[in-house]
This record gives sequence, structure tokens and C-alpha cells, in this order.
Amino acid sequence: MSTCAHFVLRHRWWVIAFWLVVLLAGGTAAGHLQSRLSSDFSLPGQEGSETQARLARSYGVSADLGYLPVLTAHTGRPIDRADVTTVANRLRTIPGVRVLDYGTTGDPGFLTQGGHSTFLLVYGPQPAGFADPLAPTVDRTVKAAARQQGLTAEVTGYNQLSAGNDAGDRGGLSVLGETLIGALGALLVLAFVFASFLALMPLLVAGVSILATFLVVLGLTTFTDVSFVVQFLIALVGLGVAIDYSLLVVSRWREERARGRSNDEAVITAVTTAGHAVLASGITVAISLVALVVVDVPLIRSMGFGGMVIPVISTLVVLTLLPALLSLVGPRVDRPRIRKEAHVSRAWSAWARGVVRHRWAAAAAATAGLALAVVPVFGLQIGQAGSDSLARGGVAHDTLATLGAGGVGSGVLTPMPLLVRPGADASTVAAAARRVPGIRMAVVAPPGRDGVTEVVVVPTRETVDNTSVAVVSSVRNATKDLPGYVGVTGRGAIVLDYQRAVFDDFPYVLGLIALVTFVLLVRTFRSLLLPLKAVLLNLVSVAAVFGMITWFWQDGHGSNAVFGIAATGALTFWLPVLIFAFLFGLSMDYEVFILARMREEYDRTGCTAYAVEHGLGRTGRLVTSAALILFFAFAALASAPGTDIKVLATALGAGILLDATVVRALLVPAMVSLFGKYNWWLPAGIARLLRVEPSPLVPDSALPAGYEADPHPATRPTANREPLLPEARP
Repeated sequence: MSTCAHFVLRHRWWVIAFWLVVLLAGGTAAGHLQSRLSSDFSLPGQEGSETQARLARSYGVSADLGYLPVLTAHTGRPIDRADVTTVANRLRTIPGVRVLDYGTTGDPGFLTQGGHSTFLLVYGPQPAGFADPLAPTVDRTVKAAARQQGLTAEVTGYNQLSAGNDAGDRGGLSVLGETLIGALGALLVLAFVFASFLALMPLLVAGVSILATFLVVLGLTTFTDVSFVVQFLIALVGLGVAIDYSLLVVSRWREERARGRSNDEAVITAVTTAGHAVLASGITVAISLVALVVVDVPLIRSMGFGGMVIPVISTLVVLTLLPALLSLVGPRVDRPRIRKEAHVSRAWSAWARGVVRHRWAAAAAATAGLALAVVPVFGLQIGQAGSDSLARGGVAHDTLATLGAGGVGSGVLTPMPLLVRPGADASTVAAAARRVPGIRMAVVAPPGRDGVTEVVVVPTRETVDNTSVAVVSSVRNATKDLPGYVGVTGRGAIVLDYQRAVFDDFPYVLGLIALVTFVLLVRTFRSLLLPLKAVLLNLVSVAAVFGMITWFWQDGHGSNAVFGIAATGALTFWLPVLIFAFLFGLSMDYEVFILARMREEYDRTGCTAYAVEHGLGRTGRLVTSAALILFFAFAALASAPGTDIKVLATALGAGILLDATVVRALLVPAMVSLFGKYNWWLPAGIARLLRVEPSPLVPDSALPAGYEADPHPATRPTANREPLLPEARP
């Protein structure tokens, strides 16, 4: 780090020029990136996704049911089959629409009890985006045709029910608007922290980081698909990460200048100490996102690649451009100097002393709070929202309720298309599917363009999450050995495929990431216990966040009041792994910031109590401010359209606040105080293997009499200990 700092200062004009060129190129790239992003949710190699693609080629329609019209005869008479056929034929005149109905098939499974109502399974083409341009046409056509036959008609369906939950998502802010809101919140926090025009410098660094990341991701789109979600992550996670890293380095630079160092000496010391923590944090975040890259799902892998670029670019900018700017213009913009950095924060030092004094009570309180937050996670559902969570009223809800009253279960929302090869007996496959418990009906459709035949299997209950998709597996098992079987698709099949592709191997990926993170932190902290505690606390913290979002979003305790969105009933299958990867890395930032400073203070005093007090006194305000900055960024992200993006944003925002308060400000100092001398132990053999200086297990030292709270590094006593950091040596 010292070599890097000296290099940057010797070539600061070249460094600034390089990042200026990147800034301009990134601004151009940002304007072209959106058109290159993908909204593909496919799972190549998985049965449901491959069958869905085959269905689209054969029939030209989506595997998901697009519309569920319900026709009802006048009171007292059963519905006429010919009338249903007439309405269905009118719908077939709409280009790209395919209809299965009682009139054409004669299957009584289409009828409610008493035969007064019937439903139609209407499929549309695979939409290019999230909007469905055919929905108004289908609605008008079915109602007009039904009136001519003396019937009433209403349209329900999964998408129609979802429209109620997503009503508040239309007209969301653009990426630029969200970034500006996040930047404004960050500026307010920075103005409080620095109380000078220096607050603008981290924002400048963040701007360069964001645009540089857009430039790199634009290059990535030439080699692989990149999800549309990445643009939100770059803008807002990038904003928070770059400002957080800048905040740590700039604060240390001010601290060293307050101690009397020259400007360039202060820059070098800041990069050598705070910059080392920034480097470790950036690598840790990038490593945590490997969990996304190794998952064999294009959507998640692309978010992993895009996410990894964010901390890497932010770290590069903070360790190169920021030192160059501080060396060149830092002292000039650090005015007015209202806030001083010569001493530790009195409030945070007092807090740390209180935690040390009552460490058992502090640890118990924090543990109890985390345990309480974790409890709801045991009810977590993976998949998609159920119909009872999508809408509590409206036409689509009432129409589905009418079907339910007539004995038709909610499974009509999620039929399972089952494809049979040309020449095979589709009726045999349909008969086998009907015999599966939990199946209402199985209808053989006319052959597709290439001779493939679809058997539409309708379950009695909707198949949307991990508790309801067992029937999909049962249908697969009952039909897969029959001649001509191609595969089963639909919403339930895709949920199963995501579970298999994402979650089956994820525990192994999680273990590998935890191990690599542990080794990296052993080198950073020169300790065995501190990294182990950091990894375990991070896992507990992430579990607590999942418990909180399960309670808030899935169970609906607040989602409707805050966002106007009813309980989701489940978390969308790609969200948990994304939340884990980002939260694991971002939360570790604060652990590194705090413990790196505690390690530094212990090395020069040998006193754990002093290391806790002084380390938290120096970093507590910074960590809290950094957490607020990231929270504002995620609050801005929560205004993006789409419930899934809101869930992601609230999970990351709540996780950052929980981690910076309960975990890092309470539990971490309490545990460091409890473990005492064992915090700092690194045996010589392991130290040699990792190429760092060993840290023998020695008793805690009492602070020397007369030791100042924040002595000048050139005059402070060493208590017969040789300081280990170069800048601390007299």
C-alpha cells in the first residue's frame, strides 16, 4: 500500500488524466447500456426452461397462462357448449393467441359445479418485456363475444392478480433519478461528517466509479448477457460503496494532518492504513459475489459479474484517484474546518467504555435481538407469490373467488404444459397425468407446427412456491418413462428448476466463500479468532435479515402500509442468493473497518480494552455514517418499478442498518472485550504460511500510566512493545 501511495503521488497528473478519460467514456457508455441489458429469466439445461423454449417454437406461445376468462350463464341454466365455442373462436382471431376451452374439447373439467360457469385457458405469445400489449384486446374481445351469446365474462389470471400488487410500481423513478436522490442523502451525511467542502470529494470519486463501472459492464455485454437489474446495482450500490471507502480514507487523512503530518505524509499514511482496510473490504465483497458467478443461471451469473465489478472499480478509484486529489487540492477544499479530527469521538468512546464495562449484558442483548429477528426465517417460502397474496379485491380477485365457490381450485392459474413428441400417443400421457393425486384435468391440445403435441395438465392447487410444487414432480415422475415424453414446464416447473439450479449446490458455494473470506481476514487482522467471529456473525446477521423480510414482505407485516403492496407469500427464487451475496460482502466492510483499527491500536498498546475503546471511538461515527449513506442509496433503489427490486432494496437497507448498529456497534466490541488476548493470536506456523508477521498469545497489558487518549505517533510511549506498523515507529 505504501508503494501504491508513493507511485500515485509521483504520477498524480497522469492518474487524474486517466480517470478523466474514463469518466468521459463512462458517461457515453451509460447512455448505451440500457439497450444492451437482458430481461431473460431462462434456465438453459433445465427441463422446464428447455420445454418452454420447445413450446414457443411449436405453438408460438408462452408457457405461462396469459389470461383466464370466466363465462357465466344467466341464473338457472347451464352454460351451452356451442356458445363457449363461439366465444373461443372470436378469441382465436387475435394474432398469437391460443385457446383451450370446454366447447372445443368437451372436457367437463372446464365447468364449475352445476355447469353454470366455465373457464378458458388463453395463452399469448412470449412478451418481449414486462408489459403485455394484448391484455386490453383480449379483455374487450371476450366480453363483447360473451354479450352476443347472452353470457357474462370477466378475466382473471396470475398476471391480472399481480397487477394489483404492482399498481404502485408504474411510473417509478429512472436510474438517474434514484442515483440523484441517493447522492443527496449521501451529501447530507458527508456534510455532517466533514463539516467542510471536503464532503464533495467522496461524491466526485463515486461519480467516477459509477461511470467507470458502466463502461466495464458495457464491455461485458459483448461477451455475455447482463441483467437489467445490474444498472440499478451499479448506480446505487456503487454510489454507497465508493463513498464509504472514500469516507474512511479521507477521515484518516484528516486525522493524520491534525497530528501535524505534512499533506503528502498524511496521504501516504491514510492509504497505508485505511487504504489497506479498503482493499481488504473490496476483495471481500468481490469474493462474496463469486456465489452468484458460479451459479449456473444466466440471470444470476450476470448479476454476479456486474456486482463484482462494483467493489473492484470503487477500490481502484479510491486507492488511486482519491490520493491524487487529496495531494493536489485536499487542503484547499477542507474549509471551513469546523469539525476537528485530532481526538477520538467522545460519544463513541463513552459508548465503547460502557459496552466493555457491561460486555456480558451487551452481548446477551444483541444476541437476543438477532435471535428474535431470525425466527421468521423458518417460514421462508421460495418461488412466487400465491394468489391470496397478489390481490385482496378487484375484478380479478372476485372472478377467481367465483371459480372457487364453484369447486374450481386456484390451480387453474398455473397449468403445466407437457409436451409429447410427434407420433407418440398423447392421450396415454394425459391419462397418466390425470391419475396423479392433486390433478384436476389433463387436456390434449391440437398438434403444434412441428407435430409436437401439448397436454395441458391443470392441478387443483396453484404451484408457485416450494410448498406447492410437489405435484409437478409427481407428474414428471408419472409420465417421464412413457413413449414420446419431452418435458413439463409452467410456473411450478420453473420454480423446481430454480431450486435445483440455484439452491442444491449453494451450501457448498457458501462454505467455499466463507473459507476464502476467513483466510483473507486472517491475513488482514493477523488473528484466527477475529476472522472466525466475523464470518459467523455475518452469517447470523444475514439470517436475521432474511427473517425480517420474511416477516415484512412474505407475511405482509408492513409491506402494504409502506409500499401499498400486499403480502407476497414467497420470495422470488432469484432474490435470496442475490441478497445473501451482496449483504455478506457489504456487511463485512464495517467489520473490517472497525477491527482493522482495533488491531492497530492493540499493536501499539497491547491493551484490549483500549483497542476496543479507541478503535470504536475512531471508526464508530464513520461506520454509522457509511451505513446511513448506503441506506439512503437503497431507499432510492426501493422506488424502482417492480416488487422484486423493492424487496431487494429493503433487504439490503435493513441489513446494513442492523449490521452497523446491533452487530458492529454492540455485539462486536462486547465479544472482542470478552475474548481478550485470544482475539490477537496468530501462531508462527500459520503466519509463515500466509506471509504475515506472527502474533503470539501474550497477556493483556495495562495501559501505561499517563498514556494520553490520542498521543502523537512520534512521541507516544510504547510500553516496552515494538510497534508493528511502520508509521507508528518513533
